[in-house]
Amino acid sequence: MTEFRPGRFQILPLVIKNLIIINGLVFLAQMTIGRQGFVNMDNLFALHAFQSPLFRPWQLITHMFMHGSFEHIFFNMFALWMFGSVLENLWGPKRFLTFYIVCGLGAAFSHLIVLYFQTQHLIEAFNSLDPATQDLYRNNFLAKLNEATIGASGAVFGCLAAFGYLFPNTRIYLYFFVPIKAKWFVIIYAAFELYLGIKNSAGDDVAHFAHLGGALVGIILVYFWNKNNRKTFY
Repeated sequence: MTEFRPGRFQILPLVIKNLIIINGLVFLAQMTIGRQGFVNMDNLFALHAFQSPLFRPWQLITHMFMHGSFEHIFFNMFALWMFGSVLENLWGPKRFLTFYIVCGLGAAFSHLIVLYFQTQHLIEAFNSLDPATQDLYRNNFLAKLNEATIGASGAVFGCLAAFGYLFPNTRIYLYFFVPIKAKWFVIIYAAFELYLGIKNSAGDDVAHFAHLGGALVGIILVYFWNKNNRKTFY
């Protein structure tokens, strides 16, 4: 078997549907309440580095439901539906929701670890300056330290990785026309993310190691869940 398609009644499972609704409502709040200046949603709910004065524990969860643009939320929700719906149909809503949240947390911690090392030298350099010079660079320093991270991409990458592990020979159609087996798509995509993460080009604001962290946690979870109940792969 090379294809896996859920039945019609399973096209939009319960958790997937509610995740899409919640993400949509939060994005609407960002575009309305957030832009009106009533509350700074990025400062409160986006993920910040451990060293940032804006870091709060709940951001580990809340950042997963925020997005920066319509394209950002559209492609994340499309991928969530495309790969996550298959997983929820296979596992049921409770296990899938647990999987989704844990992958999102794994992505967040991976990103925070990378941020810690990326910002530590900045903090040390700032602290080595005399007070007068610190005052001159304080705004730039805080702007860099307080950069926010948002998006469901880490959790979605976990879904993609799990899909590729469980259904390695299922064909994914890139741009709806180019067929590629799921296992090769996941491997190539992960390698590309690793390359971009290591390259760390100026102006690249994508959290590549968060994506990889979510994918790694997804693979680990599905490996152990499937270890003693190994079914025929599609």
